[in-house]
Amino acid sequence: MPAIPRSDTKAWKAQVWISFAAAAGLAGTGLAWLPGAEIERAFMLMGYGFCLAMAFALAKHVRDEDAARARRAVVQTPMWAGVVWGGFALAMALTGWGLVQMQINPPYKAFLAVSWLFLMSSAFTLAKTLRDAHEAATHRTHEPSAE
Repeated sequence: MPAIPRSDTKAWKAQVWISFAAAAGLAGTGLAWLPGAEIERAFMLMGYGFCLAMAFALAKHVRDEDAARARRAVVQTPMWAGVVWGGFALAMALTGWGLVQMQINPPYKAFLAVSWLFLMSSAFTLAKTLRDAHEAATHRTHEPSAE
């Protein structure tokens, strides 16, 4: 019998959203005040955006694949798996490379790196929390009524 999805507490949901907002705010602040050429700031902004988008895509892909395995079904093509995993790896690698190559002082570079990793971690947590809420809501709407 499949497990019944449980809803997260309001406190957990608040913590997840506050964490994501803090990570986005810190990353945005670091990028907004980034010293150097405008092209470097644009590259890092695109890198952070690419990483963020791929984190949500990867979280969805992994969750969908897990659900498909539980049903013994195939939902996604191997090509899509390659696109998602490859896109995430490429986004992380290029953003990390850009960060390492930047000619900025080490404490600023460390701030950007930590805020970037905080953003990625909180994005995965937010994606899971949103998916859990969706599954719990879907389960509630499909429960047989007690009449």
